[in-house]
Amino acid sequence: MRKDFKKWHRRKEKLHEESSRVYFHEREIWWCALGTNIGFEQDGKGYNFARPVIIFKKFNNQVFWCIPLTRTLKNNKFYVPINLGDETERSAIISQLRLVDAKRLLDKFAVLSEVDYLKIQKAVINLCQL
Repeated sequence: MRKDFKKWHRRKEKLHEESSRVYFHEREIWWCALGTNIGFEQDGKGYNFARPVIIFKKFNNQVFWCIPLTRTLKNNKFYVPINLGDETERSAIISQLRLVDAKRLLDKFAVLSEVDYLKIQKAVINLCQL
């Protein structure tokens, strides 16, 4: 599949120039402009190159660790199934955890349950102990 890196770079320049930031908290799920990435890194889609992510760890008002979500379900240590109560099956891809600037956040659409958040925290800790 051919990726349009030039289009993403133009959009990324606009995101970078925007001065407004949103308020966000851990456990929230946001549409986030992740962009067009290399190889098997998770890409965003559409005009904003966005995909849903979990705010996993907030460091300050500017940056945080996020974990991308997918509708792909895999039974392995890198995918943690979550339930947002809307009957859509989703997984958090914990191997794709990354640092992101808040300028990439577009729209909040859910808050992860404490039970699912704790499940993801444990999975990340276990992954780091390998």
